[in-house]
This record gives sequence, structure tokens and C-alpha cells, in this order.
Amino acid sequence: MNYKILKRFLDFLFSFLLIIILIPLFLIIGILIKTSSKGSIIYIQKRMGKNNTTFSCYKFRTMAPQSKYLLKEILITNPNLKNEFEKTRKLTNDPRITPIGKFLRFLSLDELPQIINVLRGDMSFIGPRPIVKSEIKKYGNDFEKAFSVSPGISGLWQVSGRNNLSYDRRVELDIFYSKNINFILDMKIFIKTFKVILFPFGRGAY
Repeated sequence: MNYKILKRFLDFLFSFLLIIILIPLFLIIGILIKTSSKGSIIYIQKRMGKNNTTFSCYKFRTMAPQSKYLLKEILITNPNLKNEFEKTRKLTNDPRITPIGKFLRFLSLDELPQIINVLRGDMSFIGPRPIVKSEIKKYGNDFEKAFSVSPGISGLWQVSGRNNLSYDRRVELDIFYSKNINFILDMKIFIKTFKVILFPFGRGAY
């Protein structure tokens, strides 16, 4: 059997089982988010999927409702933070993130709703990092190759330093994965993912 077909079958099976098992945790996180700040429980953002398609990516909301406007203000008033955001698309000490949001991000719990994306076939458990459309240019001519496979909840960049890595290094890892996708590589990433979740300190989770 072609490994990509097997991978999709395993993604569907495990995502279906996990959603059932994690329903109580989903409810607890939802209550914490709703009672700690105004706004929706789930944050939905358009991301790039396999073969240049787009999909709605689900995450638990970790930012204040007015985060979009806060980001514009931050980038205008703080050159250092603007430079950091342009390089990594992240802010190490992001003032937009709520206290509950910091906890969820630290333990990677904010990404649990992406299991629904896996069930739908938008994503896989292992794959390239799902990016927004504005990031395509950073992949250059390698974009189509990098996203010839479905993006993943976890992947090489997440287990190799995550946000501590430069953006160029993230791109290199995504391209390497798509060119070398196989069962052994997925198992190695899967095992390392648990290590990152269980021991998040110093692994770039923010």
C-alpha cells in the first residue's frame, strides 16, 4: 500500500478516536477561555494546505479579542518588535496573549482543535507547518514541493526547536520532510513530539 494512503487512513482513525477521548478536556479549556476573557473559544484562520489549497485552521483562542488592532499598534510603535515579527512571524513576549493563552501555548494545548482539521482531511498529525498566504514568498520556488503533502499539527520544525529556529531553517525542514516522507520519519517525529509536550521548557513554545 502507498504510504500516503496508509497515512491518511491512520490520521482519520486516530483523530476520530482522540476527539471522543478528549471531549472533557475540550470542555474544560473552553470554559477557561470563555470565563477569562471576552471573545470566541475557537480561533479560525485561513491557512495554506496541500497543493496550494486553503482551509480554515482551528485553534483555541489564546489572544485578546482586539489582538489584530494591538498588533498594528505594536509594529508601528516598537521597531524592535516589528523586526522580530518580520523575521519569525512571532513575538517572544507577545502582549496580545491572555494569561490562559500563555498556559495553553506553553503546553501546546491551543492546537488541539486541529485534530478536527485532521479528521476533515485538511491536515495530518505530521507534516509541514501550516502557513498563512503571506508566508508563501518565504518558500520561493520550493513552496509547491513543500506543500505537496498535507500540513501537520506537528512536524520537523516543531521538534527541532520550534520558535527558537530562524524562519529560513523552518522552511528547510518543511522541504526536507516533503521530499523524504516515510513511516520511519513520521514515527521519529511522533515520538519527539511527546518529548516536546512533556518537557516544554526551552523548546520555543510561546
